[in-house]
Amino acid sequence: MRYSIIGDEETVLGFAIVGVLGKVATNAEEALRAFQDIVADKETSIVIVTERVADMIRPTVDRYVFRESFPLVVEIPDRHGPMPNRPSVKEMVNTAIGLKL
Repeated sequence: MRYSIIGDEETVLGFAIVGVLGKVATNAEEALRAFQDIVADKETSIVIVTERVADMIRPTVDRYVFRESFPLVVEIPDRHGPMPNRPSVKEMVNTAIGLKL
């Protein structure tokens, strides 16, 4: 089982420190190419995408989130924090487990 990340340079670098491979995407074309490359790798079971990058390729990300069972696609805030009107990671965890941490 492998994790991979797609995001801005700083986020990808931060994840690389703990051994998560990733691809930097600064525009929609790079984001789509990176996403397609990562989901084509059958060793990757979890794809982490920053919210800003996911918004660049929203239809593709949503297809995997809502219709595909593999790989799991998880959106996270980047170094700038959550986007407006998006829950924080803590709020998402609280909702998922039904407890306030």
